[in-house]
Amino acid sequence: MKSYRGKTLSWESVGGVIELRLHREPCNEIGSQTLDELERFAAALESDGKANTALIVYSTLASGFSAGADLRELFERARPLSAGEKVARVRDFLQRIHHVLNVIDAAPLTTIAAVHGVTFGGGFEVALACDLIIADKMARFCFPELRLGLIPGFGGIPRLKRDVGNAMVRDLLLTGRSFNATKAQAMGLVSQVTGEGEALRVARATAEQIQKFDRETVISAKRFIKQIPHEELRQEIEMFCELFSRPAVEEGLRKFAESTDAMPYLP
Repeated sequence: MKSYRGKTLSWESVGGVIELRLHREPCNEIGSQTLDELERFAAALESDGKANTALIVYSTLASGFSAGADLRELFERARPLSAGEKVARVRDFLQRIHHVLNVIDAAPLTTIAAVHGVTFGGGFEVALACDLIIADKMARFCFPELRLGLIPGFGGIPRLKRDVGNAMVRDLLLTGRSFNATKAQAMGLVSQVTGEGEALRVARATAEQIQKFDRETVISAKRFIKQIPHEELRQEIEMFCELFSRPAVEEGLRKFAESTDAMPYLP
């Protein structure tokens, strides 16, 4: 894959390992520009990614991996539209991000999310699309969407159900509370917990180990144990769009957008 440097992310391939770096201040919120660049990455991964054995996704920002969807942008862009136009715009955004994450999910190489700090909402969902999550001990995971009257919309529910037990799924979705890397490992979501600032180093060492194995065997194993729940993903989009049309959600987004807190998504 050819290297790329964008405004919100960049990537390069070195020695058979692709590194996708997220670097949009303040905490890699996923808005229209990030989505455009993620689509560019997904297209490159589909066309050229087969020459590599592993992908590492990580953030270069001290604040964390990603705070999720850019809710301020979502609110501002939707405000002047009619109810039907708002839902249509949201559905288009969700379908596009689902395509990107499905490409990463099904990629014929081992994908690793190296996370630290805030790993919330859509950022958590990006990590869930990867085969392995390696977290430093300061990482925190959360689905805060419930506070706005919404559910995760980037594929989080079906992928979480695929990976962990129903009790933990219900806890995350119905309480909106966050949990740390140690608990994430105990519930089987995180494969390795590292010291502070060590997640990327461990992810690189893991990718190096993966390169020692027969590629076709790894691809076959991944295809067998990690099937994509396409129908549930479609249902999630429809449920999100139905909830998004409610006045309570618009009011919640307005309060969020008008907040002067740099990170109003924190618990």
